[in-house]
Amino acid sequence: MSSSDVIELSKYIAFILRHHPEEIGLTLEMDGGWALVDDLISKINSESVYFIDKETLDRIVETDDKKRYSYSPDGTRICANQGHSIPGIKVFMTEYQPPATLFHGTGVKYLESIMKQGIKPKSRLYVHLSSDEETAIKVGKRHGDPKVIYISAERMYKDGFKFYLSANNVWLTEEVSPKYFLSVK
Repeated sequence: MSSSDVIELSKYIAFILRHHPEEIGLTLEMDGGWALVDDLISKINSESVYFIDKETLDRIVETDDKKRYSYSPDGTRICANQGHSIPGIKVFMTEYQPPATLFHGTGVKYLESIMKQGIKPKSRLYVHLSSDEETAIKVGKRHGDPKVIYISAERMYKDGFKFYLSANNVWLTEEVSPKYFLSVK
């Protein structure tokens, strides 16, 4: 399987585990969004245009540049680390104190709306923030001409907002009001 095929398959798995398990008749546990590895493999193979085996799934989990997935300690279950839009999924995370500044990458076409309304999770459960500007720029490029919003996470935290750090080092919070924006570049 070529590298581009593995990337495409990884994105498909993210689509299934984060947003639409019903596309292949997969059932996720509501506590954590876990799926049985054997079920994911068999359902992808029987209900989609893709073919996957355990070795390929292991490769995806180990090499995914965004570290989207985790196996359970016994290796029998898999979940997406964050980014879910499925109502009722409870992703269990530990609350952490964030660094003083976090970053949000977006496209210039969304900037006016964000500056008025703040950063909302849209169809996801949480807003995704980066701990470094470089990652935020990469995220922004997915949406066109990139812009990076600098956020006073320290002030938000002091004001009672909760922050979580996902298994792949993405900072998560429920929303970000424009009053916490430090600057935009």
